[in-house]
Amino acid sequence: MPVNLQAPDPKTLHPVPGVELGIAMAGVRKANRRDLTIVTIAEGSTVAGVFTRNRFCAAPVQLCRTHLASASGPRAIVINTGNANAGTGEDGLARALATCTALAGHLKIAPAQVLPFSTGVIMESLPVDRIIAGMPAALADLAADHWGAAAEAIMTTDTLPKAASAQLQIGGKTVTITGISKGAGMIRPNMATMLGFVATDAAISPALVQALVTDAADQSFNRITIDGDTSTNDSFLLIATGQAGHKEITQFESGDGKRLRDAVVAVARQLAQAIVRDGEGATKFITVQIDGGTTEDECRQAAYAIAHSPLVKTAFFASDPNLGRILAAVGYAGIDDLDQTKIDLFLDDVAVVKDGGRLTTYREEDGARVMQQSEITVRVDLHRGAASTTVWTCDLSYDYVKINADYRS
Repeated sequence: MPVNLQAPDPKTLHPVPGVELGIAMAGVRKANRRDLTIVTIAEGSTVAGVFTRNRFCAAPVQLCRTHLASASGPRAIVINTGNANAGTGEDGLARALATCTALAGHLKIAPAQVLPFSTGVIMESLPVDRIIAGMPAALADLAADHWGAAAEAIMTTDTLPKAASAQLQIGGKTVTITGISKGAGMIRPNMATMLGFVATDAAISPALVQALVTDAADQSFNRITIDGDTSTNDSFLLIATGQAGHKEITQFESGDGKRLRDAVVAVARQLAQAIVRDGEGATKFITVQIDGGTTEDECRQAAYAIAHSPLVKTAFFASDPNLGRILAAVGYAGIDDLDQTKIDLFLDDVAVVKDGGRLTTYREEDGARVMQQSEITVRVDLHRGAASTTVWTCDLSYDYVKINADYRS
């Protein structure tokens, strides 16, 4: 069961002027399942993205990068679930391009104006004929308020759809930010096995959109981990249609610019945390906070060492306060000049370690009380400087093994 996560109410997902979504059943992997999503984007919009750092990236990721780098300007997105089109070589690229060409024909645009996304099983040929056959139904279904249906259509092992929406006032105009994501396993920072799509009608200088999507990813999707695996298909896209009607934002240091950036980051963070809450087999949502580092990168090293550790994660699943595992993870995080005699460790409100040693006042029953909670914060103070960082993860349960053992069946 997801950890304190509920399916979004479609009524709370605000339409974004300039964006429409249509969903269809294409039978990509299973019959009678909504597995094809088409998104159309108004002319004049700006689109930017960040993608997996896995060098064995999928065909749609390769093609998306190429199309985004062209001068055409994206006008549509095609997303399929059930098949990742990864590990498929030149044939996979040809099939991804075929989907772009087919959709471009329907919309009377250039193939380079279509961005393809796939998620699902790796090393199987993309059933491009089924996807193309499903396009007319998806196009007939296009509507501005289909964000909730699209969130369901992009799911794989997710148990719940993931969506978030927010509005704010800029220059007397209402600005909308709405997004969806999917992901539950093969999740690791550097973009996880996830797809994320966020759209806003804010008027943003095109030169700033790439910086905004990168910043939002770094503060959200690149701070989550479930199992330490970096997928082949991870993608996060930001669409800015500019239709809100306010004066164009040309810098994020201004009041309106900062508020918009914060709102986009907040939506992305909600989508990212939903992925962790719905992690395969997860029973606990864990926040790992590292304080007192000399740099944020150093703090991130320690945080991920804790969040990736199977020993730490299984201890959380068992509600076993075997907290020496956390100290061990900090110790092997790669901080060569770490002084263990300065480290403090807290489990929520419980002080466990002071100056590198167990506090005499710490009682294991207090640690056990916290470990039984569905949401837990681990905080480590390195006492080396003023830097800090936070990542989010989950426990590792029996069900994680079962889900992944049965994934292709």
